[in-house]
Amino acid sequence: MPVLRFTTHLARHLPAPRLTVPGDTVRAALEAAFAGDAILRSYVLDDQGRLRKHVNIYVDGRLIADRQQLSDPVGPRGEIYVLQALSGG
Repeated sequence: MPVLRFTTHLARHLPAPRLTVPGDTVRAALEAAFAGDAILRSYVLDDQGRLRKHVNIYVDGRLIADRQQLSDPVGPRGEIYVLQALSGG
């Protein structure tokens, strides 16, 4: 099963442990991780279930392409990394 990790910055604000979750897409893996954790879900996804602007997700080191449906595939041994997007100069 894929491994889901959250940036340490997020873990400072809410419990966001490393998880092993079922799912063959980013959406399926996230929904499994968010089951019963509405606060974590609301940090990552907006009201329509799309990825929030301040969050990026990488699968096996590549930035996902589908920020709305989260349909990017995840292999059975994939690594999904959720992090806060940073800006500034």
